[in-house]
Amino acid sequence: MGKRVLLIEDEPNIIEAIRFVLSRAGYVVDTHSDGSTALGAIRSKAPDMVILDVMLPNKSGYDILRELRAEEGMAGLPVLMLTARGQKKDREMAERYGASRYMTKPFSNAEMINSVAELLDE
Repeated sequence: MGKRVLLIEDEPNIIEAIRFVLSRAGYVVDTHSDGSTALGAIRSKAPDMVILDVMLPNKSGYDILRELRAEEGMAGLPVLMLTARGQKKDREMAERYGASRYMTKPFSNAEMINSVAELLDE
């Protein structure tokens, strides 16, 4: 069975596109779309990596990432931040909070697959 990716994203079209592309590449993709319960989803699903949208309902991806990195045993979990905002300050904030990689929307299918593979050392 492929490695598990948890996609935390609230836009249905993006969820389906990423799920389709990564599933075809051999990954098992779980999804979650509410920022306030995202940490619980990460804990319960125990993914090999997380793709985390910045703008989510009820809590931002930055806040989720900061809280995740503060939890014991979560510092090394690969997190790909996904956002429509590509300004330098957004990228710097993601890096400061511990994002493994930062990707702006729109992205190509190849870019998504390559990023996930690199973060999972495949």
